[in-house]
Amino acid sequence: MNAPTTDLAPGPEAADALLGEIEALGASLQTVRTHIGQVIFGQQEVVEQTLVTLLAGGHLLLIGVPGLAKTKLVETLGTVLGLDAKRVQCTPDLMPADIIGSEVLEEGDSGKRQFRFLQGPVFAQILMADEINRASPRTQSALLQAMQERRVSVGGKYHSLPAPFHVLATQNPLEQEGTYPLPEAQLDRFLLQVDVGYPDLAAERQMLLATTGAAEAKPQRAMDADSLMRAQALIRRVPVGESVIEAILRLVRAGRPGETDVESVRKYVIWGPGPRASQSLMLAARARAVLDGRLSPSLDDVAALAAPILRHRMALSFAARADGITLDGIIGQLCAGLG
Repeated sequence: MNAPTTDLAPGPEAADALLGEIEALGASLQTVRTHIGQVIFGQQEVVEQTLVTLLAGGHLLLIGVPGLAKTKLVETLGTVLGLDAKRVQCTPDLMPADIIGSEVLEEGDSGKRQFRFLQGPVFAQILMADEINRASPRTQSALLQAMQERRVSVGGKYHSLPAPFHVLATQNPLEQEGTYPLPEAQLDRFLLQVDVGYPDLAAERQMLLATTGAAEAKPQRAMDADSLMRAQALIRRVPVGESVIEAILRLVRAGRPGETDVESVRKYVIWGPGPRASQSLMLAARARAVLDGRLSPSLDDVAALAAPILRHRMALSFAARADGITLDGIIGQLCAGLG
């Protein structure tokens, strides 16, 4: 999925310099969180996991019922991070060209005709694919290429996407009629799957007062695209201890029915996470540590990110559903074995 990273501990001077960079980035990210918190209420964990995804350079799948500020979060991120954000409302009749663009035949002043490429909304730094499971498989496959290769192919020519490039997709878990479930290959391209829940009473009260008055808070810019890309490069330099690496490997491999000693996995899981899950967990753990201003990730980071990393990379059998077994419950058992 990504280029190999070096996890050797830096020397004393390099460690001091790295710590200084992490502390500076941590202060900048705290400002980002503050600005987001002025607009998004009661979704601190969702905001944290979204920032982890962007810092790790990945894509995010947000699943939740309507009205939980998923679209608002993406719009706010675009403003606060200084990124070009666009939105696509996915529907069954949405065609690949509606997302990636198309070529049109134009006649110049000289009378010569030539094709000109018109860019689609995918040419953005943050693309929100709203209700992505309503798009047809053909359209989903076009978006899959963009997510993985960060380029699109039109008329036999490749067109590179802007950097950074992130897809933040939403999905409504309530209505499944007229939808096309995302294939496993595409789900695996999302770094995290975040389940968005209802805000608590205090947060909903604060939101009620802040959003129904004469004036409503507007997000303010706190970073830019270059700063985000420097932060993403810094994430890959964060050292990871051997105990954390071993924990990631144990956790991911324990989720595979053919390799695990966990009885519930062997009994209820059809297929488990692949190597991309290990890569994602390593990057996300680094990002979460930096978000908290720490020099290296801990086992707590691994446990906190296990569910959003693994839940869309595992599948339960019909027997599991009949017995009331959930993926989050099985992942919780896996995390309990980390020590």
